[in-house]
Amino acid sequence: MIDPKEIHSLIKLLDDPDKEIFEHIHNKLASYGGEVIEYLESAWEEAFDPIQQERIAGLVHEIQFRLLKEELKLWYQGGAFDLLQGVIAINKYQYPDLDEQKIINQIEAIKRDIWLQMIYDASPAEQIKLINHVFYNIHGFSGNTSNHQDPQNSYLSQVLETKKGNQISLAIIYSIIAQKLDIPVYGVNLPQHFILAYVDESMETEFEGGILFYINAFSRGTIFGRRDVDMFLKNLKLTAEKQFYEPCSNADIIRRILRNLISSYENLGSAEKVAELNELLGLLDA
Repeated sequence: MIDPKEIHSLIKLLDDPDKEIFEHIHNKLASYGGEVIEYLESAWEEAFDPIQQERIAGLVHEIQFRLLKEELKLWYQGGAFDLLQGVIAINKYQYPDLDEQKIINQIEAIKRDIWLQMIYDASPAEQIKLINHVFYNIHGFSGNTSNHQDPQNSYLSQVLETKKGNQISLAIIYSIIAQKLDIPVYGVNLPQHFILAYVDESMETEFEGGILFYINAFSRGTIFGRRDVDMFLKNLKLTAEKQFYEPCSNADIIRRILRNLISSYENLGSAEKVAELNELLGLLDA
């Protein structure tokens, strides 16, 4: 049980010039974990000393980052079954006070709008046509072509607010909504792009693994075939490997988001963020 008086006393000592005393106080406060964050944030607002403010902010980030690592590790070790929870965890890197329920509600609202217009026994192509209409025309989602390298393109909360994202963020929202409607659409980890596959193993198809066709969520849900993927890989001078055609795991999708963020922050020269994101990526390779 936290003693508020003790916490306030410790926080006041954070600006101590003695390095040993500071480290002792810092470690003591850090040991309280998430419970101490609200006290630290209140103290930061009231602090006038820039050194104390900087040390409080650093401590808050350290605790939040540790909690995020624990959450991501548990998600991964638990089987990485819920893609949305994995994406929300990554979102907390930049937005630790994220309202998870708001994200869930926003996705449910889009799903409901599609469901209300869904035609019974619609063909796979008709299902995708309906999703495209609601997702792009009614809700206004589109690819961020003007600022593609912006790290905000990789944070789900921001994409849901601005209705603009990169290939993978739009594909994630699209596939999560489709799966909630029992429409079998899954992510495909194509190099330099991220696409979706409509998979139905009960139907005869020219593709392996029951893939009927592919979908480009970045290009307003355009439907295309295997030959287009062949041509894309040929243009990149890459061998046509099986993994470039078939659905990937949720863990692979989260790895791809992290690599995109690392690339974005490298371009911005944010070395500290790059190091931390590499640390998160390392958790998914353990």
